[in-house]
Amino acid sequence: MLRLSDVNAFYGKSHVLHGVSFEVRPGEIVALLGRNGTGRSTTVKTIMGLVEGHGSVRWHDRELLGLEAFEVAHAGIGYVPENRDIFPTLTVHQNLMLGEKYGAKSPRWRFDDMYAMFPRLRERQHNEAGVLSGGEQQMLTLCRTLMGDPDLIMIDEPTEGLAPKIVEQVAEFLHELKRRGVSVLLVEQKLTIALKVADRCLVMGHGQIVFDGTPDALRADAEVRKEWLEV
Repeated sequence: MLRLSDVNAFYGKSHVLHGVSFEVRPGEIVALLGRNGTGRSTTVKTIMGLVEGHGSVRWHDRELLGLEAFEVAHAGIGYVPENRDIFPTLTVHQNLMLGEKYGAKSPRWRFDDMYAMFPRLRERQHNEAGVLSGGEQQMLTLCRTLMGDPDLIMIDEPTEGLAPKIVEQVAEFLHELKRRGVSVLLVEQKLTIALKVADRCLVMGHGQIVFDGTPDALRADAEVRKEWLEV
């Protein structure tokens, strides 16, 4: 479905990604783990066309490197950035409307789906998004991306700074995506949530993939956790 092969990326003269290769299969949740600065966010930005990359990023046998971000989105990939990027002066409902994608096929997701998953958004649908709490804004940006009906959604640090109750809601949200056939590439720093929701875990270190395996395999590999994940 999504396959990266020998992907390199730079910020100016700084070489950030060093030959990154992995794949995300249909209906799979893949957690991309690692400490800050290891290249996790750069990886998803490179896939999305926000950072120039070299190598190959293939999506359903189509090469994505060299495309603009809107072209990648139209190809069926959604992206939830770490900074959320909601439109603060628009209402919750208007933010969701901006995410809608119109096409030949009937969308999997409707407004009622969003409000059913996150009832708090239904309660706040007529409020400006800028007055929402951090957790509510995270719910909104997740749902706005889903309104574009992606086949793969890349989510950067969705649980950062959220209360435990909201983290549980995000975990259930991810399971619901899988139930509806959406693949997920999850950039996450919290090992506990990643091991709970992921089918497969990737660990990055120094801009490279240093581990690729199941959550159980990562739990059993104390050396990898100590070297690349634990503080």
